[in-house]
Amino acid sequence: MTFQIQVHISGDDPVVLDVDELPNTNDQWIIGTNPRRRDQKEVSYILREVNQVMFPITRVNFIQILPSEQEEDIPTFVRE
Repeated sequence: MTFQIQVHISGDDPVVLDVDELPNTNDQWIIGTNPRRRDQKEVSYILREVNQVMFPITRVNFIQILPSEQEEDIPTFVRE
């Protein structure tokens, strides 16, 4: 199963990556494919030809796990 995560890097804009498994607490690198911004545009500091990136965990502030398309279709019972 592929997960989409948003990696918040110190001093840079967040990057959305596709990863096969979520990062472990022992990992020293975040390795992902298809780097892009949340609005699906290119990341300015990553070349267009690049499809896999590695970020050192020391540069990462935090990671968000984005909901999959299946999870977004689940009805919620919240009164607005």
